[in-house]
Amino acid sequence: MYAIIRAGGKQAKVREGDVIDVERIKNADGEITLRPLLVVGDDGTVISDRVALDKAKVTATILGENRGEKVEVFKYKAKTGYRRRSGHRQTYSRIQVTKIEAPGVKAPAKASKSKSKPKTAPKPKTTAKKPATKAETTAEPAKKPAAKKPAAKAETTAEPAKKPAAKKPAAKAETTAEPAKKPAAKKPAAKKPKAEEA
Repeated sequence: MYAIIRAGGKQAKVREGDVIDVERIKNADGEITLRPLLVVGDDGTVISDRVALDKAKVTATILGENRGEKVEVFKYKAKTGYRRRSGHRQTYSRIQVTKIEAPGVKAPAKASKSKSKPKTAPKPKTTAKKPATKAETTAEPAKKPAAKKPAAKAETTAEPAKKPAAKKPAAKAETTAEPAKKPAAKKPAAKKPKAEEA
């Protein structure tokens, strides 16, 4: 069984025994009573009618107060030199839900008995199914990757080896032959005719 309660303008989903932080409750010691907005039983019974919810109540005990994390506040206005820095820490009351009462909803004592029965039944079923699924999953992936990987590797390793070997020697031969011919042809041809005319 659980209930939706409102405390401090915020809503919370609670069960019996839950410890939650709510907005600070002033001048309250010991037990407090909260009105639920919704109550749902273990059997799926939902109470949301206002007339029925007037009779329902959630009882809680205040355990103490604590403070939340610090929130930094920074105000800034451009080109005016205005800067203000401050901080805030919200105070919370820590409460423990002791009892949820609602007419027409089953008590939580019956729910604890029904929860213990399913826990014992699934254990043998899961152990019987797991070995069968493991054997199937281990056998299938072993066949598929073994067949695909060797074929892909053979194709990729053969092609790159041929292409770079053919291109590199041809490029080196052309670059070494051309620079040697050009400087030798220009210098001797320009100097000899001048010496003969003079």
